Amino acid sequence: MRGPLAVVAGAALAAPLVLSGPARAEAAPYTVTPLTFTVEAGDRTCTVDADLYRPAGAGADRPAPAVLATNGFGGSKSDGSTDAIGKAFAERGYIGLVYSGLGFGRSGCLITLDDPAVDGRAATELIDFLGGVRAADDGTKVDYVIRDAEGDPRVGMIGGSYGGAIQLATAAVDPRLDALVPLITWNDLAYALAPNSTGARTGVTSDTPGVFKWQWANGFYLIGEGQPLLQPSLDPSRINRLDCLHFATRACETVRLLNSGRFPAERTERMLAYARGVSPVSYLHRVKAPTLLVQGQADSLFNLNEATATYRTLKAQGTETKMIWQSWGHSGGHVPGELDLSQGNLETSHVGRRVLAWFERHLRANTAADTGPALSYYRDWQSGYGTAADVPALSRTLYLSGDGKLVDNRSAVARGSRQYTNWLVPTSHSESSIAPLIGLPDPEPYDTRGTYLGWRTEPLTAPLDVVGAPRATLKVVSPKAERVQNSGDASDKLVLFTKVYDIAPDGSRTLVNRLVAPVRVPDVTRPFTVELPGIVHRYEKGHRLEFVIAASDTAYFGNRGVKPVTVVSAPGDTGVLELPVVPAG
Repeated sequence: MRGPLAVVAGAALAAPLVLSGPARAEAAPYTVTPLTFTVEAGDRTCTVDADLYRPAGAGADRPAPAVLATNGFGGSKSDGSTDAIGKAFAERGYIGLVYSGLGFGRSGCLITLDDPAVDGRAATELIDFLGGVRAADDGTKVDYVIRDAEGDPRVGMIGGSYGGAIQLATAAVDPRLDALVPLITWNDLAYALAPNSTGARTGVTSDTPGVFKWQWANGFYLIGEGQPLLQPSLDPSRINRLDCLHFATRACETVRLLNSGRFPAERTERMLAYARGVSPVSYLHRVKAPTLLVQGQADSLFNLNEATATYRTLKAQGTETKMIWQSWGHSGGHVPGELDLSQGNLETSHVGRRVLAWFERHLRANTAADTGPALSYYRDWQSGYGTAADVPALSRTLYLSGDGKLVDNRSAVARGSRQYTNWLVPTSHSESSIAPLIGLPDPEPYDTRGTYLGWRTEPLTAPLDVVGAPRATLKVVSPKAERVQNSGDASDKLVLFTKVYDIAPDGSRTLVNRLVAPVRVPDVTRPFTVELPGIVHRYEKGHRLEFVIAASDTAYFGNRGVKPVTVVSAPGDTGVLELPVVPAG
């Protein structure tokens, strides 16, 4: 062996894909053949529904490399963003095999969250087909895919969100994959659905249960449970039981525990073990295929930190990997010129050109193909992507002063204390993933007086370009939280939310990409460090940067009971905010 673009489908969870590169000749003709495959998937046997794209001219005497892809959550092989993958790459001379993921479209089996032992193993049988090892259910076999050895096809994968994680899951159980391009996907589902932005022992993974992201999680759960109704079928492999219709049982148990708002130790440990067990964080050590990670800046579901965690793990173990931070993700952020497969702009968008080069190098064995820098990132203040040899390091330190200022020097910190108190209902808002689904507008972000604290810089004398994840080191005082934090139920621990705003000269506030960092404080008697979601943002001259600690957020569960919080500042003992700043321009 040498060595899809699919996004979330369904209502507001949909996100178009976008690719780019050199000008190409007229699109080549191709044929599409519907196929089914009976596969073993975990504890059951089921049928996978797929389409085979064969470019004109491909044959045993002129074999071509293959691209395997599947849909985002709630989608199928036939949705616009998934079948666009088959079309786009067939037009460029690749064999395409695009399929509906397990539990979606007309494919059978339960939804098992891209579990390598289930979804990954099912995908290996499709790789067997491309390698000539097995036939489709109707007897169709292929002999026109390049092979690196008997039964080893030259094949890459591409896809977004749910169609991104499946690539890593498949590569973890099948070394025949030659190249991966996962877009806008997760590293750790426990962090994605109930993030805790402090106490990470590796990447984004914390030992303290996080804060339930109820809108995103429940939205996906309802879409998944509704699949047998959306695609009526008598296939028994698609049905689990009445109280967990279409998901694997432990997936349902995880969602129920999160919705309960209670986290007793034993049940919580089981939940975290399951969520992480089906996540890349648990099996990346087995992924050896060259991987081009593409993550969206506007993404409150799977933020840049998830891709960064995957990137660092792959790089540290010697797996070839590069990373792109594009503009759009699950929360929107689409701008003209960015990758959009529905427009076929692979040759004219930055991400598209990088994807084409990645496959040119690893699937067509063109060693002259330039796969680009280690990191590139979209920036809205300047044309062209910025580049870096690695993820930018923290390079500027600001201090939280007792008078509400963010200052550059510890000696400038004013002594003082400030307090906020949470209410029993959310009093801050970042974004709503539900409002667009039911046709309602999403209000602008806000914070309610008395339920948050903010620290602001003086107006900037020059532009400040932040590229990466800010980090805050904090110490808070909350006697009420201290009294109950060791109850044995993690839901009794203090919850707070940190974020960074851009304050314009007219006083208007912009929450950068509407991103927040939820925190369940492990121990309020000790300092703790918070890694905020990564951003790519220019604070213009004359603007201010504001760091905020808020008591709640409408997109998340919050504190149990009222827990007043005090933040004390003194020159020798104060909170710190560190920023990954790159040179302007």
